Amino acid sequence: MVNQKFLDKAEVLIEALPYIRRFNRKITVIKYGGSAMMDEELKRNVIEDVVLLKLVGFKPVIVHGGGKEISRWTDKVGMETKFIDGLRVTDEDTLELAEMVLSKVNSELVSIAQSLGIKAVGISGKDGGMIKVEKRYAGGKDIGFVGAIESVNAKIIEDLLEKDFLPVIFPLGMDDNFGTYNVNADEAAGEIAKALKAEKLAFLSDVEGVRADPEDEDSVIPELYLSEIDGLIRDGVITGGMIPKIKNCRDALDGGVNRVHIIDGRIPHSVLLEIFTDKGIGTAILKDGQEKYWKNIDK
Repeated sequence: MVNQKFLDKAEVLIEALPYIRRFNRKITVIKYGGSAMMDEELKRNVIEDVVLLKLVGFKPVIVHGGGKEISRWTDKVGMETKFIDGLRVTDEDTLELAEMVLSKVNSELVSIAQSLGIKAVGISGKDGGMIKVEKRYAGGKDIGFVGAIESVNAKIIEDLLEKDFLPVIFPLGMDDNFGTYNVNADEAAGEIAKALKAEKLAFLSDVEGVRADPEDEDSVIPELYLSEIDGLIRDGVITGGMIPKIKNCRDALDGGVNRVHIIDGRIPHSVLLEIFTDKGIGTAILKDGQEKYWKNIDK
């Protein structure tokens, strides 16, 4: 008699087949951030997921932040950390430290990916003139070297994908005078996904997804249409820090991305669970009229 656990594994593979077929050779941008970047085991889980996506035929691109690690280092060296409207005030010293920390994180992610048997290249948004920015203000206040993205030149990413590399990108940009600016990683991921006309964009963070009841972590809404978002904000279902995330999702879909996911990166192998299973574990946001995968599934 075949052991049930082996049959269960076979069922998982069968369930994944239509998704592998559907997204074969399609670009998937994964924004990696939050607590999952601070835990070494979770960090490896995320990169394992991305490597598997690549090995089964996807074209993944990682865009990562490093805010928690930057804050850890600013505290360590006795620098003041200040935020205005959720944006880090970035003077010259903070920018220098942020670039060093982001580069270090980037190198670690590339090393993990290559240890798992694929080719990976780490780059910043400055490389190849990829991310062009202008100075950003927060509520009319000068917050230093923080950039708002004006445009993304995706050619360097497309070239890497064509040569079968995994691009791993950290969010810095340059202005017209070649000055360096820190860029919000969610915004960078969304704009990169739009420039690449990505099939999927997945945000890994410290939230389970969009909750029908903000107080109930088990009330995650598996799929939403764009047209439902404004009503959920108006009714107080989507609040606080979820609002800018949803804005990035909306911008990406309006810009040509086919499907956007919000996933809890604290869950091991959350990327695979969301993309390769019928129910998923986060919230997928769709353009109006797209078919909802889970509509016939017993919730």
